[in-house]
Amino acid sequence: MDFSRRDFLKKAGATALAASAFTDLFAEPAAKKLWFDISLAEWSLHKELFAKKITNLDFPELAKKEFGISIVEYVNQFFKDKAEDKTYLAELLKRAKDNGVTNHLIMIDGEGGLGELDAAVRNKAVENHYKWVEAAKYLGCKTIRVNAFGKGSDEEIAKAAVEGLSKLGEFASKTGINVIVENHGGSSSNGKWLSGVMKQVNMKNVGTLPDFGNFCIKRSSTGCEESYDRYLGTQELMPFAKGVSAKTYDFDEKGNCIETDYAKILKVVKASGFKGIAGIEYEGSKLSEYDGIKATKALLERVGPTV
Repeated sequence: MDFSRRDFLKKAGATALAASAFTDLFAEPAAKKLWFDISLAEWSLHKELFAKKITNLDFPELAKKEFGISIVEYVNQFFKDKAEDKTYLAELLKRAKDNGVTNHLIMIDGEGGLGELDAAVRNKAVENHYKWVEAAKYLGCKTIRVNAFGKGSDEEIAKAAVEGLSKLGEFASKTGINVIVENHGGSSSNGKWLSGVMKQVNMKNVGTLPDFGNFCIKRSSTGCEESYDRYLGTQELMPFAKGVSAKTYDFDEKGNCIETDYAKILKVVKASGFKGIAGIEYEGSKLSEYDGIKATKALLERVGPTV
């Protein structure tokens, strides 16, 4: 039986279409895109760093090659004496660029509390942060994370923190750097308190870094004595958030975080309209640091698209 060229092409096209439909039927569904980016907080590797198995200079390459993460958050403790060392900073910047890694944030500790009641002590703390603002700018970071602690009543510390953060925020604004406060113990772990401080500061480049697991207000030798509701606290801090810290400790057999209901807390984050960066900060001991980071990343990638 003879077929025209047109008949042949028609039949071939129909066969190809049917084959395509059959293949699509069994194809894996496309992965849903996350509404936030994932970064790696260097503190997740603090045991390896303190043991000198790795150094701060190794961090960008490790984040990319070991964990597939292209955004990093440094901790100043691991290059404490290098804030003004341009040779060192240039090498760190080169390693980040060579690995396609974006420097996002530096977490600052050990430079004093911005909520200290003594004005001289507080101003010294503010000035101690200036070099880190400039280091952040040099490295291409957008933000430094600071501490708003002090000794006194909540009201006294709040007043001092407003002054300290405003002064540092003004300095940082000249370089386009954000200054953000983490709920990091004491008054700052009270969501209502910290959000109240933010309202009084009222500066575009001063904000918060809600940490899902840092809502312990008072600690003792036996553990946390007084804690703030993490879901309420996160909700209160999100209007000022320029990032979130995805803290994890332990996981169950299904890969869920035991301490924090990630579906619940990510709903809180998403409801605020946040579309920024979630920094993995694993602090557990049952899994190795490497496995804990990977478990946290898998949790974010699994739960994130479902909320």
